[in-house]
Amino acid sequence: MFLWYILIILFSVVIHEVSHGVMANSLGDPTAKNLGRITLNPIKHLDLFGSILLPFFLFVVGSPFVFAYAKPVPYNPANLRDRKFGPAKVALAGPAVNLVLAVLFGLVSRFLPHSLGSTLLPDLLKPIIQFNLILAIFNLVPIPPLDGHWLLFTFLPAKFTAFKLFLMHYSLIIFIAFLIFIFPFVYPLINFLFRVIVGRSA
Repeated sequence: MFLWYILIILFSVVIHEVSHGVMANSLGDPTAKNLGRITLNPIKHLDLFGSILLPFFLFVVGSPFVFAYAKPVPYNPANLRDRKFGPAKVALAGPAVNLVLAVLFGLVSRFLPHSLGSTLLPDLLKPIIQFNLILAIFNLVPIPPLDGHWLLFTFLPAKFTAFKLFLMHYSLIIFIAFLIFIFPFVYPLINFLFRVIVGRSA
């Protein structure tokens, strides 16, 4: 199961990053494509700390949630045809794909034939659903460098420029504080979404 968890983490974060590149390319920016980052080959996306050491540590210490990230897929907002909403679309692509995966595998688990309900398959599907929900929700938080900050910056009026600069300047401190003090309380939301999709508790 440990190896299964590692595979799920690797390919969930890879698909997340590839989605950003695919969206950027579709909007006119081929940066990720030219750098060979629109690929499911995990080696192209792995970050030693974020993709391997961090999730391993969280798993070993028995954390209620396991999180990981890959190297961000680069793109140039200046190349996007949609200059106003393009960055938000690129940012939203990653969490959206993770949510789609969670719903897809969740429905498979929910509507398994009764004869298969007691097999190993539901146990194999459970971490896929959970981790993709975590990736989707976590990345929608509007704190740099998470995807959600692009959504926030896109829709905040110009008069909030000082607030944007504050978030960018203190992003590391705010991010660490969020990770330690706030995100653990988001886990009940993950469990709630799991129950809604799968029809049973995690």
